[in-house]
Amino acid sequence: MTKTYKIEVDCANCAREMEEAAAKISGVQSVTVNFMAQKMVVEFRDGFYPDNVMIEVLKACKKVEPDCEIFL
Repeated sequence: MTKTYKIEVDCANCAREMEEAAAKISGVQSVTVNFMAQKMVVEFRDGFYPDNVMIEVLKACKKVEPDCEIFL
């Protein structure tokens, strides 16, 4: 399953760091963060609930960029 989320991030480097952090979360198959469009596209692994995975993704992203937002 693939879902798109609106995000709020201040710079392209921060977006790249968020992408790298999110990719390490269990349940994430792949992730792309587009700074210009302010969007995050996440493909989830089978058997994982997107809402639960995204809570962990948000925590990981906040560690690298405390000001970021992911609108779940």
